[in-house]
Amino acid sequence: MNEQLEQALEQIAEEKGISRTELISMIEASLAAAFRKDYGTKDQNVVVEFDPETMGTKVFDVKTVVETPTEAEEDPQKLIDLEAVKEFISAKGGSASGGKKSYKVGDEIRTNITPKTGTSYGRIAAQTAKQVIIQKLREAERNVQFSDFKAKERTLQNGIVQRVEGDTVLVDLGKATGVLFPSEQIRGERYTIGQRVKVLILHVEPATKGPKITLSRSHPDMVRKLFELEVPEIYNGSVEIKAVAREAGSRSKIAVMSTQDGIDPIGSCVGQKGSRVQTVMAELGGEKIDIIEWSDDTVKFIANALSPAKILNVQLDDDAKEAKVGVLEDQLSLAIGKAGQNVRLAARLTGWKIDISGEKLAGAEPSADSNQQSAEPGQVEVASEGTVEQESIDTAAEEAKQE
Repeated sequence: MNEQLEQALEQIAEEKGISRTELISMIEASLAAAFRKDYGTKDQNVVVEFDPETMGTKVFDVKTVVETPTEAEEDPQKLIDLEAVKEFISAKGGSASGGKKSYKVGDEIRTNITPKTGTSYGRIAAQTAKQVIIQKLREAERNVQFSDFKAKERTLQNGIVQRVEGDTVLVDLGKATGVLFPSEQIRGERYTIGQRVKVLILHVEPATKGPKITLSRSHPDMVRKLFELEVPEIYNGSVEIKAVAREAGSRSKIAVMSTQDGIDPIGSCVGQKGSRVQTVMAELGGEKIDIIEWSDDTVKFIANALSPAKILNVQLDDDAKEAKVGVLEDQLSLAIGKAGQNVRLAARLTGWKIDISGEKLAGAEPSADSNQQSAEPGQVEVASEGTVEQESIDTAAEEAKQE
């Protein structure tokens, strides 16, 4: 083989991530384009076979046999009907290319139209071949990029902020650029050019100028993947994150369970002196994270999801998938959370609609002036009667500690 050609093929294959077979196919396509430019006719379907060992080429006019002339007229460049095949064989003295004397529907006729030895291509044909190779290389590179990033959907990637256009941020991911739209950003977070950020690859779609990559920092899977990085027990499967509910930039709740005896799932996620969870919180700009234990028992799971409030009782309506939760009146503000955030996240985490009502210590029915709050799994708006100030929550929390 020509050493220069071999070195060029190896270099391109390594830089672009394209196989040697694909590169040979590109060379054949470019030579076919050059042949059509100088020697081809409009009714020929030119196919070139290139041998990199000898640097030799063979050119063929390839047509597929169809039954009727009507079918052949649909694409006369690539199709030929049975009657025309018979005339073709007769003109060749009883046999066609390859020595066959008869053809059936679906067969290919390959006619050798290789130019005579010493024939060269003109300048325009050579330029055409060059453009075809460049175009094929770009297409192959885009396909490789798309395949690579498509396989990385819902994974974390490190990137560098490349450009900020209004509220939209472009992030350099190495071989491609991703887009972080305002809806996928953490509320209140600011980005500067050159800043290193961790992003979740949300969607990858093919496009004419390379893959279109949509990034996110507000998706619940961002929290899940960060814990996988920080907690070895989650990475190796001994602790599993069963559910995540998140209001990006404010608060998240995650439900975890252990798949092995003797492992504390909550303690594993929190880490020594809170080191692991604090690392995740820092990456999310100080977002608060509640870690609760997942349970097969729906009542227990809902009670856990409403922490730090202490739950008195839970009544389930399986048909409507609603849960009525009773708490002490002094725990009501804790259960609801600021602007209903705690109960809203609990509803999303469990998938149940949750109604919370305050009860007296003696277990009597809730008083007429007691607040009541409900939240559905996908609910975002909160009724005004359930809205409480942070001061009330802090007071209730302090009282709970004193008790």
